[in-house]
Amino acid sequence: MEPIIIVLIILVVLVFIALIKTIQVIPQASAAIVERFGRYTRTLNAGLNIVVPFIDTIRNRIDLREQVVPFPPQPVITQDNLVVNIDTVIYYQVTDARAATYEVASYIQAIEQLTVTTLRNIIGGMDLERTLTSREEINAALRGVLDEATGKWGIRVNRVELKAIEPPTSIQDSMEKQMRADRDKRAAILQAEGVRQSEILRAEGEKQSAILRAEGEARAAALRAEGEAQAIRTVFESIHAGDPDEKLLSYQYLQMLPKIAEGDANKLWIVPSEIGDALKGLSGAVGNLGPMSGGPTAANGKELREQPPID
Repeated sequence: MEPIIIVLIILVVLVFIALIKTIQVIPQASAAIVERFGRYTRTLNAGLNIVVPFIDTIRNRIDLREQVVPFPPQPVITQDNLVVNIDTVIYYQVTDARAATYEVASYIQAIEQLTVTTLRNIIGGMDLERTLTSREEINAALRGVLDEATGKWGIRVNRVELKAIEPPTSIQDSMEKQMRADRDKRAAILQAEGVRQSEILRAEGEKQSAILRAEGEARAAALRAEGEAQAIRTVFESIHAGDPDEKLLSYQYLQMLPKIAEGDANKLWIVPSEIGDALKGLSGAVGNLGPMSGGPTAANGKELREQPPID
């Protein structure tokens, strides 16, 4: 009985192994290559798959997701014979698992070498300055060449990025000095422009202030002249509206004489001859003022001399 039990156990183990080999579960975004007696049979997609045990074998499992592969710095010679180190990053995706398995031995290594050679061809036709300022152009050219070459391998290159472009140390020092000089130059230009603009604004402000001040003074003078003219018109209209007679005018004339004679330096002053007519008119109203010896005098004792009328 013991040999039979051993055989049964062996059969159970073989059946279990056969079931394991028959049922193949492929994860999402993955694929598996099936070979039968060493020849490609089919590609297993994601999900549950059935294969013939001990006859079909899984050759390779490939990840169909987008992959990111950084490549180490590569020395590249520019058109002006300067060596620069360039770091690249490749974003690729496997679109055909069979081609990626059978068309190339190692697609990662093939992409790396193709990137290096293509990069050297592109950079070899550019000088250093253009290389440093034309990353987008280099990326586009590199991606076009890689996408065309890797298409038959079942690989699609989605993006190519240059991580860093490092020129020689001496060139970096020269570039740093040049950049510092350019920054100092721009700073000096901006400072000079600022001073110039400030002076222009200050001059414009002073000009505008002078114009406004002159306009204000002119307006004030016009308003004062207009006020004085209005006052004269008002006085003139009031006098005419009151219709003063000769006696009132004579009285007002005499009231102004003391004010005319004010001041210690006024020893002698001359009055017009019309004052006699005013005195005559006033004497006719209040009576005879009496004879005047030595001519009329003002209230403060100063001598009055009559001025002949002006023709």
